[in-house]
Amino acid sequence: MELADSTVLVTGGAGFIGSHLVDRLVEEGCDVVVADDFSRGSLEHLEHVADEIDLVPADLTTREGCIRATEGVDYVFHLAARVGGIHYIQRENVGGLTPSVLMNQHMLEASRINGVDRFLFASSACIYRQQHDDLNRFTEDQAIPADPHSTYGWAKVLGEVACQAYHQDCDLDCAMVRIFNAYGPRENLDLESAHVIPSFIRKAIEYPEREFEMFGDGSQERGFIYVTDLVEGMIRALERKADGEPINLGNGEEVVSIKELAELVTEISGKDIEIQHDMDAPEGTYKYAADTTKMEAALDWAPEVSLTEGLAETYAWAAEELGAEDELDADVVRADGGAR
Repeated sequence: MELADSTVLVTGGAGFIGSHLVDRLVEEGCDVVVADDFSRGSLEHLEHVADEIDLVPADLTTREGCIRATEGVDYVFHLAARVGGIHYIQRENVGGLTPSVLMNQHMLEASRINGVDRFLFASSACIYRQQHDDLNRFTEDQAIPADPHSTYGWAKVLGEVACQAYHQDCDLDCAMVRIFNAYGPRENLDLESAHVIPSFIRKAIEYPEREFEMFGDGSQERGFIYVTDLVEGMIRALERKADGEPINLGNGEEVVSIKELAELVTEISGKDIEIQHDMDAPEGTYKYAADTTKMEAALDWAPEVSLTEGLAETYAWAAEELGAEDELDADVVRADGGAR
């Protein structure tokens, strides 16, 4: 397949991950179509490429909206979903299930009707459930039998099942990537719904006016992947792994505890920050990271951006976004190659 000169649809293209994917596809010479309802994404993320993309206003929870969005499209990256921070994905709520299931199903059917060549579904590590008390380095086969913690995870499981059905029954080439803990510029900085890295960064920027507080004792462990690495992996998956079988997409090498992550952020800030603990707050799955064996073999690739470098990039973006005057600790940044 050739991405250049093809027409590519990105659902959720105004969001954090989607907008970075749009940037890359524009660089590749694609005709990019973005479908987004802006419930979470922002037009500001696309302002710099506004003249180079087509923006389709469509309700992707409807069959008609999905058919309109996929007209004339060669490839689809389906990222749109109902999502939020830890409070959102832990709550058992139909609002986190029904819209996503409808979007997944209608997008697949619309892609079949309009003759889309390849379809990538953005799944999630939330489909996995904790296996033991040590670090869970999940392999793809551990998703079965399915038993996710949240309705968000169930929506992803159902999306994968639908992709496999369309791949087998309708000859729609489908790639599926289970995303593990992406981070980077353009993430949501609202502390009510932000993921852990932007939450920590905002707290560090606003310290001491705001306390720097983490959920739990910080012993939870995660592997984080920088957004440009994630985009590279998604493109490679569409090109090389559209066989109807899911793969993990994450960084399994740089696994840190949440306490270590907080210390990295505070070190980058250059401030003397006292870290507080909220022991009553939700902590999420205790320990997990991606087993990337299948990913590295299938995609002939591994993530390249180190955690320290990615955090420095994200901190600098967030400081500018929040109108702060923070300066990164130069010694920390230089030690890891510097922010690009």
